[in-house]
Amino acid sequence: MTRRFVDLSILLENDVVTDPPFMRPKITYQAHGDTIGELGHFFPGVTQEQTPDGAGFAAAEWVTLTTHNGTHLDAPWHFHPTMNGGERAITIDEVPLDWCFRPGVKLDFRHLPDGHVVTAEEVEAELSRIGHDLRPLDIVLVNTAAGKAVGDPDFVNRGCGMGYEATMYLTSRGIRVTGTDAWSWDAPFAHTAKKVAETGDTSLIWEGHKAGRDIGYCHLEKLHNLEALPGNGFTVSCFPHKIKGASAGWTRAVAIFDD
Repeated sequence: MTRRFVDLSILLENDVVTDPPFMRPKITYQAHGDTIGELGHFFPGVTQEQTPDGAGFAAAEWVTLTTHNGTHLDAPWHFHPTMNGGERAITIDEVPLDWCFRPGVKLDFRHLPDGHVVTAEEVEAELSRIGHDLRPLDIVLVNTAAGKAVGDPDFVNRGCGMGYEATMYLTSRGIRVTGTDAWSWDAPFAHTAKKVAETGDTSLIWEGHKAGRDIGYCHLEKLHNLEALPGNGFTVSCFPHKIKGASAGWTRAVAIFDD
């Protein structure tokens, strides 16, 4: 048996736009010669010339970021203080690992316009098209137009989003981890803001996220390369970084095929 891996994660980098300006990551790179001061902490008086081959100490990076930079898994605590109709929402360190290594399903919504809110009926139709019956704990990934827009200055406004009914359609069938290649599981805020201004209905804000109040679930955001996946027949690995009490954790999301 051969095993094939498809990387579903974006790069964490300084210059490619994957977040709005106020929350972009910052990475400061140190080459081997830049850390001689740190070497002196352990070996006082040793110079760069005295290190093996004069190469210096160690390359390192200082990173400033939020738990929502890069490809990450959101915990129910991110969406709301409670889940499952009143229980305390779990944080990322409390997410069951069993949720994060499961058969994957891909819903292809690349044809839907930016800002479109996907309905339960559209989810059902796409599942029928790919011939998949949902099973509890399947990991459902949503391929949107945002997948090809990473680095575009307008990336955060690209792609469709999952509405309350579509999210509940999935979670009521036992789905506990979902994902999208867009900036958010919900429709981009720029589009939602127009609807809220027109209708005055603030329940439209984060309606997909807020479905976690009724049934707790997690979702992956800023996935990548979903175009390379079929509708099913693969496993998703998306274990989050273990950050105590946090609303999200970074993950190297990967699709695994056993051929």
